[in-house]
Amino acid sequence: MKKWALLSLPVLLLSFLLPDQQSNKSTIMENNALLNDGPYVLYSAEKIYVKYIAATDGSKSVKQDSMVLADKKKVLLTVNTDIPGKTFEVVLKDKLTNEKSEYKKVARQFVISDIEGNFDSFRKLLLAGKVINENFEWTYGDGHLVLAGDFFDRGIQVTEVLWFIYALEEKAKKAGGYVHFVLGNHEIMNMSADLRYVHPKYMENAALMKEDYNSLYGANTELGRWLRTKNVMERIGGILYVHGGISRKVNNIDLPLQEMNTLIRPFYADTTFAYPNLETDILYSDAGPFWYRGYYTGDRTDIPQILDSTLQKFRLDMVVTGHTPVADTVSVWYKGKLINTDTPHAKGKSEALVIEGNKFYKINKEGQKTVLQ
Repeated sequence: MKKWALLSLPVLLLSFLLPDQQSNKSTIMENNALLNDGPYVLYSAEKIYVKYIAATDGSKSVKQDSMVLADKKKVLLTVNTDIPGKTFEVVLKDKLTNEKSEYKKVARQFVISDIEGNFDSFRKLLLAGKVINENFEWTYGDGHLVLAGDFFDRGIQVTEVLWFIYALEEKAKKAGGYVHFVLGNHEIMNMSADLRYVHPKYMENAALMKEDYNSLYGANTELGRWLRTKNVMERIGGILYVHGGISRKVNNIDLPLQEMNTLIRPFYADTTFAYPNLETDILYSDAGPFWYRGYYTGDRTDIPQILDSTLQKFRLDMVVTGHTPVADTVSVWYKGKLINTDTPHAKGKSEALVIEGNKFYKINKEGQKTVLQ
């Protein structure tokens, strides 16, 4: 943005251009998502840079705005959704602080995992559960939205999904609710340069913006700093939310939940794998909380015992995971001690877990709500 415009406007408003109307609605939506991306908010010295990709005559072009850091409160981001022409706004947070690891029991929880850049499925599930309205406003009151990892990779609207979560956090807090974003392996992978599942769109866009892809989620970016405040395990009442699961090796680490999250956090972006102690090495291994698949794969004869040890160690009633696709539906395992929420959103088979008091349900994008058994 030109300096004169920055001085004359009360906010920095970023808008994306949309592709021309096409006959096929799904094609319009896909083309729109492929041609537009961002915004990315980067910090350098005492300045803020906002970069994004916009469609110009059917091709991509890079847009950039900048302002002094002192004017951060004036930044207002406009972010695309899966619906052409429909956007939502984001105000940058005043400060970012690390999340707590444990929360008291709440009356209502809505749980989703493994969205993987599918904004369409994310929006429709939240609408079905009355967590948001058509204008992307929070309508869940004092309820808690729990996101159990893997909102990155594969899909074509990862950036938009992340900003939506970011914005919903503040809206939820104002209404007495809360958004929990528990990191999965794909969040960690994107911060630590493991890019094997990143959609080609994002590598191309990084090059167009003359940025290394890893710098888009680095410690000098708003989204990167925000992601670094998140945990890989959180307890709400008697439920532990973790993307992969808790293995025997993790059970044997003689540390409470908060201290485990504290051990893990400094190494989200690590690429050396040179961890300072055995505990951290275990937490980042295949037996760690965001990679473990032992609940659902391989020889599972000892899983009931491992699960019982976890429930005792953390004072739990159950564990809720994503990560491992085992069904097209939210599913209950081991006599109700474990729930899997990973459903194939990209194939249109999206479900969420709904908890109301002591009752458990699954809900699909059409709003069909069924008792979970």
